[in-house]
Amino acid sequence: QVQLVESGGGSVQAGGSLKLSCAASGYTYSGFCMGWFRQAPGKEREGVAAIYTGGGSTYLADSVKGRFTISQDNDKNTLYLQMNSLKPEDTAMYYCAADFSHLHSRLSDARCRGAVLGGNDFGYWGQGTQVTVSS
Repeated sequence: QVQLVESGGGSVQAGGSLKLSCAASGYTYSGFCMGWFRQAPGKEREGVAAIYTGGGSTYLADSVKGRFTISQDNDKNTLYLQMNSLKPEDTAMYYCAADFSHLHSRLSDARCRGAVLGGNDFGYWGQGTQVTVSS
């Protein structure tokens, strides 16, 4: 059973930093897409960042470019999201997700790219971790 568990959220003031972690387990796949999504109250869930494990390509939403970095530790099966220069508009529940379709394929890479452009139909999701940024 695939499980994704997020951690690292919290409350910070604008300009601060947080590092989110997503511990993944229950799978043996490689060459797939993992991403971070967020949802604020009253808003639709949006893709923030994604990484294609088959080639290491990373994608960031325009709203977080230059501030957020997505990375992975394959040995620990952990996904990270380093968030710097946080803004109040970054306040949301942050979720990690995995997409195991089209393994080791450019199509999976494309789904990673699409994740930060509105796509959110990934197969597996964590429970989320809250990030609150005050002004």
